[in-house]
Amino acid sequence: MIRIARADDGAALAAIYAPIVAETFISFEEDPPSSQEMSARIEQTLKTHPWLVVEEQDRVLAYAYACPHRTRAAYKWSCDISVYVAAQGRRQGLAQQLYAHLFKTLSGQGFGSVFAGIALPNTASVAFHERMGLKPVGVYERVGYKGGSWRDVGWWGRQLQDLGPQPAPPIPFAEYRLGKREVCD
Repeated sequence: MIRIARADDGAALAAIYAPIVAETFISFEEDPPSSQEMSARIEQTLKTHPWLVVEEQDRVLAYAYACPHRTRAAYKWSCDISVYVAAQGRRQGLAQQLYAHLFKTLSGQGFGSVFAGIALPNTASVAFHERMGLKPVGVYERVGYKGGSWRDVGWWGRQLQDLGPQPAPPIPFAEYRLGKREVCD
């Protein structure tokens, strides 16, 4: 089942994310965030952007969310996206399902483009994002230092929809979800 994340998912999401932070260079965070920090991130994000989870038998197996691409007003129609899957949920198509729902919701809110930053090398993430229709747009070389090495971050992007010459501002997620029966239909 795909549903909107709740603050009480903080512990489950922290458990999914912790090994990625602690054991890889995929995330540039140095310390895994606590349950409370993840809960606060969920609450903050849901004001403006969707944060979705896959839940099976009362267990969260994966999550995906969007956030502002940049803070200046001209970027308001663009989002950065991320998806993370627990070890036991991998290779089941959960990330693909989450992104499909995320893209549909973001389009409904009035966003036009999504971008994903991928710490390189990461062939699995690159292949996944390209299967989801994102195309390479550039590389920030040696932009982060983690795991004893300088890391590049590649950027992939996808246009969700053409917003035309006079786009309306995107609808904040908190308002958007009030007007919809199901965000995750």
